[in-house]
Amino acid sequence: MVKRIIYPPIWLVLGIVLVFACNEFFPGPRFTSTASQLLGGAVLIAGLTLLVLAGGLFKRAGTDLIPFGNVSALVTRGVYRYSRNPMYLGMAAILLGCAITVGATTALLVPPLFMVIIEWRYIRAEEALLQNLFPQEFAAYRSRVRRWL
Repeated sequence: MVKRIIYPPIWLVLGIVLVFACNEFFPGPRFTSTASQLLGGAVLIAGLTLLVLAGGLFKRAGTDLIPFGNVSALVTRGVYRYSRNPMYLGMAAILLGCAITVGATTALLVPPLFMVIIEWRYIRAEEALLQNLFPQEFAAYRSRVRRWL
């Protein structure tokens, strides 16, 4: 297995930096308003909430939050009933909220870029690992819950 040195929260921080760099240096058409500020803030808070709820479920199940760490349980309840990757979805929502809040159209490219990086760098390998560790349970879970939403 490939060693992944940069963990997902670092990709989130890099994404936030990129959102603000887009805003400062390459904003493209702007869409700033009170409504966009409120919408961006709401999306950001929803992303943080999703991240905290999903992380809490991992902690309660006694399994590791670090990708490819000590996987001791397949978490399928709570927010995991709606998304197989609610922590990553929460991070993408945080980036989307930041992008909406700054009001630079180029910043809106950052959340999908983050999602592509996370899917290729983490999700596919994590799902292969879960399929090996929990063959029947993960197959059933994968068949009823979508990867992102």
